Amino acid sequence: MKMEYIRTFLEISKCGNFNRAAKNLNVTQSTVSARVKLMEDYFGRRLFVRGHAGVELTPAGQHFRQYALNIQRLWQQAHQRITLPESFSHSIGLGSQVSLWDSLILKWIPWMRRNAVDIALHVEADYSPSLMRQLADGLLDIGVMYQPRQIPGLIVEDLFEETLVLVTTDQKVVSGGWVEDYIFVDWGDVFRARHSEAYPEMETPAVSVGLGALGLEYILQNGGSGYFPVRVVQPYIEQAKLFLVEGATGVQRPVYMVYPSTARNPQTLELALSGMREIVSSGSEIS
Repeated sequence: MKMEYIRTFLEISKCGNFNRAAKNLNVTQSTVSARVKLMEDYFGRRLFVRGHAGVELTPAGQHFRQYALNIQRLWQQAHQRITLPESFSHSIGLGSQVSLWDSLILKWIPWMRRNAVDIALHVEADYSPSLMRQLADGLLDIGVMYQPRQIPGLIVEDLFEETLVLVTTDQKVVSGGWVEDYIFVDWGDVFRARHSEAYPEMETPAVSVGLGALGLEYILQNGGSGYFPVRVVQPYIEQAKLFLVEGATGVQRPVYMVYPSTARNPQTLELALSGMREIVSSGSEIS
């Protein structure tokens, strides 16, 4: 099956429309339809079904989508590695949780460039489930995340614990009515469990968000309180734009590093892991 068919399938699944997919791919609609028919004939299953708002994936299409994404990623990484300039011996791929990008990964990249000038780097930001899939499929060499899963062939290493603190735009204490303007930021299973332990009688907040950056921007613009990593809110505390809520419980959130037990290039992998450990041990990840 050609990569053009994979790209066509993914484009249709993203935009939900054959015409729009054809325009985005710069081909005719008949070409898109022909590619879909070939794939459906190959699998013996329908991949799309037409609805009132366009086309939707069938159950078979939903199953195939994840494989198609991995095929596309694998092809892109194969192309990158095969076409490396002669000045590079090989490459290493790292995926990081989105919220750790600024504080940790942007320090690791220059560390690698100083200590491994002949290694090309492929770095991306994503969430734990996607990172685990890419690690299991061999598309990444290292993952830095909050919620890993134990998968045979992958090592899960404790990297560090970051502290989440309750901050507010208007000085107050926990017993002083802070719940009314509280924004619940969903930092994952561990945070939810520890949050429930700390505030067992709290009612569901009026606003909850699944992305820390969104929650922080909201309270900075509209006022309120919420839990955020110390490393993120410290500059705002120093500028008196945010204040620590007195009496609030700090929440520890573990960060893990995941990598294969058998690596393509063991020495390079160990060097990359050592760089991450060195950055964390120096304390620079919280700055």
